[in-house]
Amino acid sequence: MGWKAAEKLIQTWKILRGDNVMINAGKDKGQTGVIKRVIRSQNRVIVEGKNLVKKHVRRGEGHEGGIFTVEAPLHVSNVQVLDPVTGAPCKIGYKFLEDGSKVRVSRGQAASGSIIPRPEILKVRTKPRINVVGPKDTVEEDVLERTYDAKAGRGLPDL
Repeated sequence: MGWKAAEKLIQTWKILRGDNVMINAGKDKGQTGVIKRVIRSQNRVIVEGKNLVKKHVRRGEGHEGGIFTVEAPLHVSNVQVLDPVTGAPCKIGYKFLEDGSKVRVSRGQAASGSIIPRPEILKVRTKPRINVVGPKDTVEEDVLERTYDAKAGRGLPDL
């Protein structure tokens, strides 16, 4: 889709991929769905199975052409996260628990104040971590070499 980059980007995102949301504007107003993708450069989200549009694709090398139905992005201000207890749309706030962990909580008039858990899909990595040793990486033997010995007084800097 030919969207321009947003003029003023949202710095702290409270809506995450995998959240259950309700659409509060547009042709799918009042419907609920799961966020499939977050496009931070445009302040937009794609809700799974909602805001469907027809897209004409020309036949090319390696793919067939035709008219396809795709999900168009919605502006993030047009969706609200659903409260897990009441099922009503609510705003999101943050709170620190006794153990020091930071959690999302529902807030607003119809909110129950309950904790909104992080979606399970965020725990799955889309890109695997690279475990290949590069040219600028420290060799494992150098990392494991002991350079300081408190009893012998070896390795102390001259202060």
